[in-house]
Amino acid sequence: MARGKLPLNDLAGSGGRFDVLVRATTAALLTSHGLRENVEVILHLGGGPGPPRRLRLNGATLRGLHADERSAAGMLGKALLNPQPPRGQWREVTPGLDESGGALADTLREWNKSTVFVLDAEAQPFDQTMAEQPELEGSDLGFVLSDDQPLADVDLGGHTVARCSLGNRWLQGHAAVHIVHWLLDRQG
Repeated sequence: MARGKLPLNDLAGSGGRFDVLVRATTAALLTSHGLRENVEVILHLGGGPGPPRRLRLNGATLRGLHADERSAAGMLGKALLNPQPPRGQWREVTPGLDESGGALADTLREWNKSTVFVLDAEAQPFDQTMAEQPELEGSDLGFVLSDDQPLADVDLGGHTVARCSLGNRWLQGHAAVHIVHWLLDRQG
């Protein structure tokens, strides 16, 4: 859901599978004893009536994110109660959590200096993709995860991205996030 009161007792049902987004968010940002300060997460919410909404979480400035799903969902749900800002204008909801209107193509346009990878089970393996691009060491990388359907080129709004795979099976988003962090951590 992109707006309204988030049903914290039914994130997987009437929340429109908001539970999946919460798990991916906490996987991306939380470590055992803190936050990954070099990580930014942008969630794209397109469910329900009205235009799509984006939520951006910045690990360097985020405050109040807890590991339990209900608490994290409550923090994100605060943004859904606000009138949506215009596309491309980011407004702070709480420290480290901003909201904006817009779709995936807008995010990819804003990431114009990042190398962007779409995780796709049918693409070449992640390690092989990274080995073929040694110039990426130390650069900003963006990773795009879809829902239960692969992203078509049309979904990307004409932006050029690399596709890479974490294996030949489609994984749940939070598992994919953990694996990408592990792979990047061992390189650094």
